[in-house]
Amino acid sequence: MTDIQHPPTVVKLGGSCLADLDGSWWDDLARHGQERPLVLVHGWSKPLKALSPRYSEPSAILRDRYGNQSRWTTPEVIADIKTVSADLGQEVLRRLEQRDITAERLLGSDGLVNAGEGERWWWKDKQLVELENLVGPITGVDPAPLTKLQPGHAYLVTPLARNGSGQEVNTDADRAAAAIAGATGATDLILVTDVAHLLIDGEPVREITAKAAAEFRDKGATGGMRKKLRAAGEALDRGVERVVIGSAPVSDLLAARTGTVITRT
Repeated sequence: MTDIQHPPTVVKLGGSCLADLDGSWWDDLARHGQERPLVLVHGWSKPLKALSPRYSEPSAILRDRYGNQSRWTTPEVIADIKTVSADLGQEVLRRLEQRDITAERLLGSDGLVNAGEGERWWWKDKQLVELENLVGPITGVDPAPLTKLQPGHAYLVTPLARNGSGQEVNTDADRAAAAIAGATGATDLILVTDVAHLLIDGEPVREITAKAAAEFRDKGATGGMRKKLRAAGEALDRGVERVVIGSAPVSDLLAARTGTVITRT
């Protein structure tokens, strides 16, 4: 981690919930952003599905030999991700600038996020086959492109990455947010999603340790929540003090008035 004068609050905006965040949510974020720098990392699942019906088809998602899911990413998919992210980014930046937060958008693949080689064996038609899938696990974040980490300014990061071969690859937005939070010295990572709390046995969880969250991740969590819990553990391992998952305004999540708080102990 580099010596950063103003560590930011890192907020991951779920692609499934972005359109549902109303004006009061953005008012609250802007008030927080006047006190702390903001790094927002966005998803794109909902706008990508709206772009083309093929992104809602089961064949658009692959499962590897370990059971992990991934979007089948080709150069054409990367181009579509950039298309929907540019439109989404314009809207987010407009909302922030209307509230006196200066803002700029960055592609993670432009020197911010590095990725390793991705898995090559995937289940297809009930067989494990070798496929080129342009995804990769995050291996590091270089915060140097974040030159304006200061109160009143926000970055919006599109979580693409660059692998060791120079290819632009898709990567998980939650885990990208976790890596960026660790690299910038953030004390808090907020994962804004479309559910109010982590649920275990149908009951909302207000606070949980990283160890207990990892146990539930491996034994009971499914889908998107499993990825969020993995990202939470990685953020805490990188020095972040708290990860909060929820659907409320950022100030309410930071004050633990709602959502699920995950801590190391």
